[in-house]
Amino acid sequence: MQQIHRKLLVTSALPYANGSLHIGHLLEHIQADVWVRFQKMLGRECIFISGEDAHGTPIMLAAQRHGISPEILVTQIAEEHKRDLAAFYIDFDNFYTTHSPENEALITLIYQRMKDKGDINSKIIQQAYDPEAKLFLPDRYVKGTCPCCKSPDQYGDNCEVCGSTYSPLDLIDPKSIISGTTPIAKESEHYFFQLSHYSDFLKNWITTNNHLAEEISNKLLEWFKEGLHDLDISRDAPYFGFKIPATENKFFYVWIDAPIGYMAIFKNLCMARDKLNFDEYWSPITKTELYHFIGKDIINFHAIFWPAILKSADFRTPTAIFVHGYVTVNGKKMSKSRGTFISARHYLNYLDPEYLRYYFATKLSRRVEDIDFNFEDFLQKINSDLIGKLVNIASRCASFINKKFNDKLSSTSFRPELCKRFIDKGEEIAGYYENRDYSRAMKSIMELADQANQMIDAEKPWLLIKNSDSIQQAHDVCSLGLNLFRILMIYLKPVLPITAEKTEKFLNIPVMAWNHRQNILLDHTINTFVPLLQRIPVETIQNMQKIDSIATN
Repeated sequence: MQQIHRKLLVTSALPYANGSLHIGHLLEHIQADVWVRFQKMLGRECIFISGEDAHGTPIMLAAQRHGISPEILVTQIAEEHKRDLAAFYIDFDNFYTTHSPENEALITLIYQRMKDKGDINSKIIQQAYDPEAKLFLPDRYVKGTCPCCKSPDQYGDNCEVCGSTYSPLDLIDPKSIISGTTPIAKESEHYFFQLSHYSDFLKNWITTNNHLAEEISNKLLEWFKEGLHDLDISRDAPYFGFKIPATENKFFYVWIDAPIGYMAIFKNLCMARDKLNFDEYWSPITKTELYHFIGKDIINFHAIFWPAILKSADFRTPTAIFVHGYVTVNGKKMSKSRGTFISARHYLNYLDPEYLRYYFATKLSRRVEDIDFNFEDFLQKINSDLIGKLVNIASRCASFINKKFNDKLSSTSFRPELCKRFIDKGEEIAGYYENRDYSRAMKSIMELADQANQMIDAEKPWLLIKNSDSIQQAHDVCSLGLNLFRILMIYLKPVLPITAEKTEKFLNIPVMAWNHRQNILLDHTINTFVPLLQRIPVETIQNMQKIDSIATN
């Protein structure tokens, strides 16, 4: 792959500050982190940011239940999130928060620009109100029977059974999940962003320049059939968020300040790094690139509302939005009662985080597909691929080099055609990484690992070493094996960063970059081999399947 100089800003969706992370959250962060690490291995300037989504009614109510302020709650959960993400080697350039002075300044600026363009209006609307809690209720804080299919226990925004959308007051026998009382309709003045002003722009943005996968574009075009509705950007007090300027008790809706949080998190990073320029990345004429990794449940906010807001406020729009599916466990939705709920911390209590990175990589493609974490498949893939194929190459060759050849690789290039085959495959694998076809990259890498093991099996260095006439060939074979292993670890470094670091130390080589695969180590001294990864016992998986007691959102 050509080493083109590019400047990229990459974001993962902001974790919401009201619960612990689970492996469904980790899928996205791992997917994005692998892509960023690959870009950096090519020498590109790639900045990776995320942060805490800190506002909204759920956080305000959770803080009240704990008897603390929302600010303290957000800080506590953010620390937990940062710790868990770091444990899975998610390497952010900045992890910040939407409850920040930078974000308040930016949302105020953007709101004023939208107002100046005539893109903001106000109108009186009716909302579900809990008379006992004295609170306007978010859609998901009302439950009742679906008015369309009559399924009970459905949320106030859409039915999980038939897929219908509606307002909370349309539910049959609606109840507030806060107090259990029946909500009443109450009037309130709200502020709206006139999305319809950007209908033509959005149609064009959604369908051109590979901003979105075709399947996503086609789905989003359904929004335009009946015309785009104005976007309610305000919420009534009490509410934890930023107050709308020149109002008494109105606050910006969390889904407005959350994506603006990407800008604020980057702005905060610019203050810490002298050479970073905010306008270079966010002006409408920028040559830098902006990529969002998100789940399919928040496509509408990122691919319709967000580009329109940016356009209205005279900022750049995303280069592309990469969308992934959900994570199931053993084919089912995550559930504590079934033992299929896996929080980040529960996983870390049992297993190496790199195993999850690799497992997700074997399943991720550029398509928007749900991914199943199957315990049996996971065990087989790790033990077979990483231990049985990959690490096996290093362990069986290094023992001979360390013990019989004074830690020194041969000066002879053995089987150069095999080396060339491994090196040339790097172009194809790089293309898979670039296009987020990680599953195809992992398949290609493991096919190469098979070839390396087949070479060792065919040459039988354990027999060659016993004969003085063939001991040099044993040296050449084991040296080739370690060179092939090194190339494989270059290809796997975005997925297995810690194993890559251990490999660099063991092989006594500089930090590996993608183009280093072209080099062959000859007459080179290595260090003593120590096991790089451990086989997973079946008992570990059995114990892990016990119910995870960690609370989550």
